[in-house]
Amino acid sequence: MTGELSCFALESAGNSLFLPLMKRIRLPVYFYALTAMLFWGMSFIWSSVLLKYYEPVTIIFIRLIISSVLLFAFIRVAGARERIDRGDYLLIFLSALFNPFLYFLGENYGLKFSTPTIAAVIIATIPVFSPLVAYLSFREKLTPINFVGIAVSFAGVVMILVNRSFELAADPRGVLFLFAAVFAALLYSVTLRKLTGKYSAVLIVAVQNLIGVFLFLPLFLVFEYKSTMAVPLNGEIISSMLLLAVFASSLSFVFFAHSVKLLGISKTNIFSNLIPVFTALFSYFLLSESFSLHKIIGVLIVIGGVYLSERTKKRA
Repeated sequence: MTGELSCFALESAGNSLFLPLMKRIRLPVYFYALTAMLFWGMSFIWSSVLLKYYEPVTIIFIRLIISSVLLFAFIRVAGARERIDRGDYLLIFLSALFNPFLYFLGENYGLKFSTPTIAAVIIATIPVFSPLVAYLSFREKLTPINFVGIAVSFAGVVMILVNRSFELAADPRGVLFLFAAVFAALLYSVTLRKLTGKYSAVLIVAVQNLIGVFLFLPLFLVFEYKSTMAVPLNGEIISSMLLLAVFASSLSFVFFAHSVKLLGISKTNIFSNLIPVFTALFSYFLLSESFSLHKIIGVLIVIGGVYLSERTKKRA
């Protein structure tokens, strides 16, 4: 989910492509941040629906095609003249390798073997572990609150994954895939940091998604083409795929970056705590996912750890 990741990793990317367009639209200042988080929270629901019909690679492949077309069309309409410098080709390829390729593989296979809420909560730990990566890669200072945030969030995740008898209540395969996605996201943030000072967020994501299409193409053709063609299209497939591509992979980027412009990085990132909340709520109402008090407390603990981490960034 590029969308869900971008609220953590694309925080400093430029948004010059769409500011002239967004200035014409008068909406409440918090609308953009809330709507972006809602779309990213809902992406776990839409992906879960599609997993009833398709394998993960097919979902990612089609989603990236639609999103790439929309984002490049947006760039063209905005009249942007940006291009990736030849010296940055390797860096942009590595960033696309980490996300969308490896990240989406981990997230979608993790979602296949778990529930939307578990997936959203584990993915929500990305900003908690980001300070460790920043320290190892850029020697950014770690504070005691960073370690508290990591410990609190990890405790919340463990609480969600085990039942009251301290037995694993989630499929280990799903947990491993999801943490692999978190690891890919952290590596992605390292490469992305070197790109965001030169290019706009929309261009970066559009190019990464296009590279992702070609990376997923061989997997799709070899492993999933026949099974995909055997599934008859229906309204649920079409609507879920379009919602995923248009809102979670495209429009949410515009809203998020505009929110950063209006509110700043720190305030906008605090809204990311709502992603697992939105996922949990809609999973309960739309997918009839069961929730115990034990699980609810775990979700709240994870969100608390993420909030501590974001508060630390704000003070810094």
